[in-house]
Amino acid sequence: MSTKDEDVKDLSSIINAEEICDLITLLTDITLLMRKQLSDIFEPPAIEQSSRNFLPLETVTAGHTKDDFSSKIRGDGEIKGKFKETKATFYPSENKLSTPKRQQLERDCFEFFDKWRQSVMSHVYTAIEVPGRVKEHQKDMKFSKRIPRIENSSETVIIKLDSRNFVANTTLSKLNPPISTSLSSLPQEKRVLIFHSVLLILLSLEKYMAPSRILLINLTSSLHLPLDILVKDEIKVAQSLLGAVEHISGTEETEKRGRENFISRRWKAGLAGVAGAAVIGITGGLAAPLVAGVIGTIMGGLGLGATAVAGLLGGLAQSSVLVGSLFGAYGARMTSRAIDSYAKEVQDFSFLPMKSSNGQEILQKDHRLRVTIGVSGWLTDKEDVINPWRALGQESEVFALRWELEALTNLGQSLESVAKSTAWKIAKKEIISRTIFSSLLLALWPISLLSLSKVVDNPFSICMSRADKAGTILADAIINKSQGERPVTLIGYSLGARLIYSCLMSLAERRAFGLIEGVVLMGAPIPSNAAVWLSLRSVVSGRLVNVFSTNDYILAFLYRTYSVQYGVAGLQSITGVNRVENIDVSEIVSGHLRYQLAVGSILEKIGWENIYLEVVAMEEKTLAILKEKENNEEQNRGEKIV
Repeated sequence: MSTKDEDVKDLSSIINAEEICDLITLLTDITLLMRKQLSDIFEPPAIEQSSRNFLPLETVTAGHTKDDFSSKIRGDGEIKGKFKETKATFYPSENKLSTPKRQQLERDCFEFFDKWRQSVMSHVYTAIEVPGRVKEHQKDMKFSKRIPRIENSSETVIIKLDSRNFVANTTLSKLNPPISTSLSSLPQEKRVLIFHSVLLILLSLEKYMAPSRILLINLTSSLHLPLDILVKDEIKVAQSLLGAVEHISGTEETEKRGRENFISRRWKAGLAGVAGAAVIGITGGLAAPLVAGVIGTIMGGLGLGATAVAGLLGGLAQSSVLVGSLFGAYGARMTSRAIDSYAKEVQDFSFLPMKSSNGQEILQKDHRLRVTIGVSGWLTDKEDVINPWRALGQESEVFALRWELEALTNLGQSLESVAKSTAWKIAKKEIISRTIFSSLLLALWPISLLSLSKVVDNPFSICMSRADKAGTILADAIINKSQGERPVTLIGYSLGARLIYSCLMSLAERRAFGLIEGVVLMGAPIPSNAAVWLSLRSVVSGRLVNVFSTNDYILAFLYRTYSVQYGVAGLQSITGVNRVENIDVSEIVSGHLRYQLAVGSILEKIGWENIYLEVVAMEEKTLAILKEKENNEEQNRGEKIV
């Protein structure tokens, strides 16, 4: 099909009445599927009997006699009592999580989703000419009577890293199976135009919410289009909207220089400053109308004419203020000074824009429709705030969160001292012989190792406390739209994951749904029990990934004084909650300190979007060198690597 841009005035110029009906049905089915997936979160999954105990007694006692435990702990009877208590508290899913608090959370989730879904379909009807029979059909349709094919997408996914064939499109198909539709048989050019149109319709809501992007991911899958179509569209639309605002605002050189200087100063202040720059620096805070011709000309690459683009965008095509709000200006009023007022109890709290591949800072023209924030968990150098996140592609607007620089540096130095000590290397061998869980739950720590506790316990305790506070501050910033009306993805390791956990728990408590698109938690020092992860899952619209390693003896040791009866997410898979991905990275993460060097490798292997493979290759090379060095050191001491 070859449709000239100027001929495409609205969606009815692209598809006929029957295809419009099919599109409405497909969008309805996708939202039904999303609602079913939301419902699945609150349904306890089937748990095999063998997996119901957090630490099976036979596993914990492997290699030890009853007398061994009696002499080292407090007696066999007390051990059994400990396990009985653990089973009761660790698996609240056995009680179906049927508490009033859970029920209220479920009701609030559905209330938000149904309002969002109604708004989406209303804008679809407004943007395109929907046959009357379709509207009546939609009005009569009940969620409970029509459930699209899910293909086990509600089950917890456990992915092993024995395959290196993970790519974003493979993961797209696996986690978002296509819904059957006759539209998938249309020529690709026509399917792409349909997709373009739906993206613009969703933006006509004047916000790009996390569930809107999940809808688009499902639409991409159902139309049999590659994920790149969605990513490239997002970039094109972001650049076009901001380009149109800049074009309307004037082109005088003095004004241009003033804008650039203003934006440059704001960038240094972080994400909140960028929020102000998006509109104030471009329009002076005034609402300049975006002429349809300008929008259409700049967006010509989408294959839609000016009239079609303006019509599909609705009010967003009429106001620079709305465009600025989308990218983080009005509504939020989050200046850097305002973030400072939130962060009184945490030092160094700021968002640092990641540099592009050519070494230059992200400019205003490089804004994206999505925001990704990487959170480091300890530091040995100030550059460690940014370095772990260099593998994240610029298809999303990437920031590194700088927080508690001094405390995290002290912790990093302490962890390195312990990891390099002879006492730790000897103790590690003894821990391995017992299994990590027996040492954790039953406090079977070698005396030589306990002597090192004074080195790390205090720095870790300080950082745990401040991570919880910083997480609440991050939640405040997100709720107040420092990122604008754009979905946020959060990725963190170690105490960075703890910070994100605190943020998500705060969002859940305040019922701030639809803001978070995806989350990856690596080596997280947080509980693994179902009640906690149900709350986390409720505020994440897309993927929620728990990355763990059974080789993380340092994490087990650091977490030993906390509520270990609720499990440790960084050491095990999450059970009892649907739609949580568990990624076992024991093969590449030999210890807690490896996460900082393996972020890109892990993200690439789980099929995360838009990863710089050249950075991943460098990470893997570094990890291989370190592993070889460790093996040589062990061999020199005559010890065997287990």
